[in-house]
Amino acid sequence: MELIDRFFKPPKASFFLFGPRGTGKSTFISKVFKDSLSVDLLDPERVRYFSAMPERLKEITDAYPKPGTLVIDEIQKVPDLLPVVHSVMEQKKGWNFILTGSSARKLKRSGVDLLGGRAILCTMHPFMASEMGSRFSFDDALLHGLLPIVVASENPADVLRSYAALYLREEVQMEGLVRNIGNFSRFLEAISFSHASILNISNVARECAVERKVVEGYVEILEDILLGWRLPVFTKRAKRKLALHPKFFLFDAGVFRSLRPQGPFDRPEEIEGQALEGLIAQHLKAWIAYSDVKRELFFWRTRSGVEVDFIVYGEDGIWAIEVKNTQHIRPADLRGLRSFKEEFPEGKTFFLYRGKDRLSREDTLCLPCKEFLAALQPDLVLEEFFSISHK
Repeated sequence: MELIDRFFKPPKASFFLFGPRGTGKSTFISKVFKDSLSVDLLDPERVRYFSAMPERLKEITDAYPKPGTLVIDEIQKVPDLLPVVHSVMEQKKGWNFILTGSSARKLKRSGVDLLGGRAILCTMHPFMASEMGSRFSFDDALLHGLLPIVVASENPADVLRSYAALYLREEVQMEGLVRNIGNFSRFLEAISFSHASILNISNVARECAVERKVVEGYVEILEDILLGWRLPVFTKRAKRKLALHPKFFLFDAGVFRSLRPQGPFDRPEEIEGQALEGLIAQHLKAWIAYSDVKRELFFWRTRSGVEVDFIVYGEDGIWAIEVKNTQHIRPADLRGLRSFKEEFPEGKTFFLYRGKDRLSREDTLCLPCKEFLAALQPDLVLEEFFSISHK
């Protein structure tokens, strides 16, 4: 498969590049920074070498008369390298560092506060539809997600089946993040039911027969190893009583499908709906991460159960987005957006659905999901959707 250009724009200064495994961090860095020095910590021998004496990194930089760029791949494997990197930066020798990682857990505990703000924090996400262009398949994305390692495979289902096992073995078990890998495996299955839903820790604990406090720790591990994330409630200028609990998302629709058990009592349309909302969520998260404009992502839900799936709040406005796995729009489908508009009349509202036509209903722009995803890219302001001609 030919390389697909990514929207991520690397900073000119030193930076961390975090992202789940298989999102293409190493491929991107090797392409854009092909003349840089490199330390690959996926190589066990290199891990042993630098773990024994982290100061060997300084010996490398001292060996070059002119400073350059040094890439350290999977920096979390040897967090003791961070103080050395920090020291070289403090000496102002002109070196730029690119530090990639698929987990921030060990780095957070290393005591150097991620280089004290001297390196910019960046993230790499699964493909966006607009990155793939004509190669994007909406149906395939719903089924297998958009992880580059999966998209490039001839057998995406097989790669997804082994993906969670790889994380369990190399990010959780080998790093000693949990004491009981069996409990954590059951938790992964149980938490998949919470994808695109309100996160109820007590319910998850009951499902996997693990104490509530342990499950809270497991959710934090998922966030630290970048497999999942929590979406907070939008509470700015709130007039109504709002829900307190966040929603939860696995980072990729395909990974969700691979973890979600299916049986006689599981309705396919429910799983399809969760996958669809998750696909929109991962695109919005990537769009925000790659954009120059500062924005934040929330959801909105009142205590009475009126909900809007996504709220985008930023320098350029406030946007409410409802997602439905339906081909037809009923008045009831717009209830949450109507309520949000009453409280925030300055907001713009979108309804994303599985139909084919762009429509305007109750001052809400209704778009086919595929059209929304295909057009969404970092330099696009959501306001522009209201002026884009129907294709």
